[in-house]
Formats: sequence, C-alpha cells, structure tokens
Amino acid sequence: MTMHERNDLISTPIGPGLLRGAVEWERTERGLAPHRLPAWARAQCADPQLAMAESQPSGVRLVFRSEATVVELDVAPTRRVYPGAPPRPDGVYDLLVDGQLAGQAVATGGDTITVDLATGTSEHRTGPAGTIVFDGLPARTKDVEIWLPHNEATELVALRTNASVQPAPDNGRPVWLHHGSSISHGSNATSPSTIWPALAASLGEVELTNLGFGGGALLDPFTARVMRDSRADLISVKLGINLVNADLMRLRAFTPAVHGFLDTVREGHPTTPLLVVSAIHCPIQEDTPGPLAFDFEALAAGEVRFRATGDPDERAAGKLTLTVIRDELARIVAQRSVDDPNLHYLDGLKLYGEKDFAELPLPDGVHPDSATHRLIGERFAQLAFGEGGPLAKERARPERP
Repeated sequence: MTMHERNDLISTPIGPGLLRGAVEWERTERGLAPHRLPAWARAQCADPQLAMAESQPSGVRLVFRSEATVVELDVAPTRRVYPGAPPRPDGVYDLLVDGQLAGQAVATGGDTITVDLATGTSEHRTGPAGTIVFDGLPARTKDVEIWLPHNEATELVALRTNASVQPAPDNGRPVWLHHGSSISHGSNATSPSTIWPALAASLGEVELTNLGFGGGALLDPFTARVMRDSRADLISVKLGINLVNADLMRLRAFTPAVHGFLDTVREGHPTTPLLVVSAIHCPIQEDTPGPLAFDFEALAAGEVRFRATGDPDERAAGKLTLTVIRDELARIVAQRSVDDPNLHYLDGLKLYGEKDFAELPLPDGVHPDSATHRLIGERFAQLAFGEGGPLAKERARPERP
C-alpha cells in the first residue's frame, strides 16, 4: 500500500510514551527510529553487523489503549538484498489485541541496502514510506500492541486511528531484560511476536526488553553497561554461539570477560535474579571451533547454510567450542553463586538438545525455524519463569520509576 491519509482518522504523534522494548529513540527526517543500543554504546563499536542488528527492533512494540477498529501506521523499512542468495523475507508487523494476535501486515516502500557477499560492499537506495492497515478490530476499549519487525530496521512515520489513542497503563508485569545472539534476536522466525523470547515473555507474563543481537553476543563491555543502567526486574544472558563462530577470543580471555560482564551488570542490579544460559545444540560447532563461514556450494544451489572452518585439535590451544563454553559457564556460575544466591545457570541443551535436532533440525545449520522457536520459548518459560524457576515472578523485585 502507498502512504495515504483518510480524513476520518485521528493522527496521534508517535513518541516514546507509546513504545516499549526500545532502549533509545532517534528522531529522523521521516519519523522515529527505535534503537536497542544507545548512541554512546554504538559509538564504541564500528562493527556494521552490530549496527544493523541493534537497529532492527526485535521485541520493540507500539502499545496503546483505544476503541479504534481501524489502525493505520506509516513506516519506512530498511531491507537488505544479497545478490546470489535466496531473497530474505520482508519484515512482518504483528498486531495483538489484549495479548492475542489479531492481524499481520507487510509494508511496501522503504529503503534498500544491496550487499555483495563476496566483497562486503553495499549500496543504499532510499524509497518512500508505506502504509500498513489493520481493520475490523473489536469495537471496545482494548490494549493494542504492534510488534515491529525483528529482521529489518524501520522508521515510524505516522499513526492514525478512527478513535482516540491513550498510552496503555503499566500492567505491573516484571520487566525481563534479555541479552543473546541471533537466535534471541529471532533469526528464521516468521514474525516478531513468535521469536522465542517474545513467546517466553507472553507465557511467563513478563515485559520483554530484548537485547538479542545477531552476531553480537560477544561480551562487549558497552552491552554490559547498557544492561547495568536499564530497568530490569529479571535478567538473562545467553552466551556461546557468537563467541565460537566469530573466533573472537580464547579460553584465557573468555573466563575473565564473563566475570567482568557479570560484575558490570551486578553494579546496577546487585540482587536481581540473573540467569546465565548457554547455547542450544548446534552440531557443526559443538566440538569444532570457528570461524563460521557461508557454505558457498549450498548458496550456489539456492540454500543458505553455514559451516565451521576451525580445527577441533586447536581446542588444546584454548580455542572455544560450544562444549568448552558450556562447561566453563557452569563452573563460573557455580563459583560466583556461593556469594551471589540470585545468580543461576541454565544449560541450553535443556532448551534444544541433540534429540530435538533429530526431529527439528536447524535449516541452515545454526538458526532454528518457527517450530523450534516455539519449542525453545515454551521450555524457557517453564524452566525459567515457572514455579520455583530462577526467574519466577515471585523472585522479582519490581523497579518502578
């Protein structure tokens, strides 16, 4: 749909009061761009992968209360095109009414970034904003959430409805602050409200702030400082796959980096329930170090797959694998929890293990599909948020402004 405006609709300015799940908001020439890392943190890292990941509003949603039966949202998405690779799916906008999915839409228009996988060069073309429309909504007062695409950046340009809009009141749910990799970001899920952290948050009745960054769970100090300074009643940190597939550090550096990351988070949240989660099962990197690479033979056949390029014998020299990291994370948490009873560990194999891989294999060798996102979300909700779990609501000490 092209951007348009109906005379019978009410325009409501889009501001931070209507947004949840974002860490910062940038005013652009067209509208409002949500960010999941603040500007000072972005300035400390020149990695274009992280810049892309944090700008994609995974877990970010517009939330308001209204009697409107029609909702229009003008947006300017930024899509990425990789010539020679299968086309990436367009971002989906999920509309929920009182917590239940009531509509989905895809925007037209927006910007396009074309990336050459062989050279890494890119070309940016600017396009017009588009309009997504949700109609036929229940004619009653209701809480409306529009979950923004987890897999493409978007600028929010205008919001129009056929009834007035008010910010939704605080629902009193604990805020769950989560940090993880592309799987937490939502890679290969089909829509933003069905990525595993969103599903787990819904089942656990908590409010999600998702700092899952594709390729970006690398124990960056600025991420720890963002978590330290963010509102959180419950916290989880999922570590492993990015540190292996980036081949970023050896065991000697990994162990103190984990301690330092947790120390920083604890500066702002000294007694908040904090769960350290290791990686799910990923056969290609269980015992083989990184770096990870595209499988170009598969790419030539129209499939996206990855392969590990390291040498298993190099584990003796301190190279990291998922098995090595799981063992070390369990040891670190056991050591620290003697003095920190609110620190806990969850083995990622309990979320998705070898038997699960046999039934629900990872399509590209690394990332789960939608069915597996649901499986992981349901298991996390049970293990972490369930009765007696390390992130159960009764453990939360609500931080209110």
